[in-house]
Amino acid sequence: MTDTLARWHAVVKSRDPQALAELLADDVVFHSPVVHTPQRGRTITTLYLMGAMHVLNNASFRYERQIVGEHDALLEFTTEIDGIQVNGIDLIRWGDDGRIVDFKVMVRPLKGMQVVHQRMGEMLQKLG
Repeated sequence: MTDTLARWHAVVKSRDPQALAELLADDVVFHSPVVHTPQRGRTITTLYLMGAMHVLNNASFRYERQIVGEHDALLEFTTEIDGIQVNGIDLIRWGDDGRIVDFKVMVRPLKGMQVVHQRMGEMLQKLG
């Protein structure tokens, strides 16, 4: 496992916003499963990812598998929110310095997407 992925898994476990910010490149691009435009920059990406960690990263959250390349990884996850099974992927790309430059989240099924959308909206209002 790369250092970047080890650091990512540590952030997921700790939910440490400072460690997350240090892992992200200044010009990181975040692709939300519900927002149609890419979000650019460390500040907004940190906000979205911290929100997602609070919404998705509950007692049932787990990564099912990883597909890892030299500068990218696909991490498949499952979780349950309000009795609804949610399945998704984190598609992560990092630069030579190990900092994340691109982060894309995809979620399924539709019912799962709907509950994630609702809970993320509520969480972003709290965090923002």
